[in-house]
Amino acid sequence: MTEPTAVWNILLAAVALMLVIEGVLPFLSPKSWRAVFERATRMTDGQIRFIGLTSMIAGVAMLLIFWP
Repeated sequence: MTEPTAVWNILLAAVALMLVIEGVLPFLSPKSWRAVFERATRMTDGQIRFIGLTSMIAGVAMLLIFWP
């Protein structure tokens, strides 16, 4: 059984990695990031929900494939 401390360390490492990945585009190309963000503001709620659902499904699939 995994210790609760180890689980929290893994969770915090995953959040930290997500923040690093999320920061790459605005850091490397702020103009492109702004254009993507402006397009996102014009999307409907349904489109945004679909993107969120697709992202969650892809994340779960990756966990199932790559998690030991």
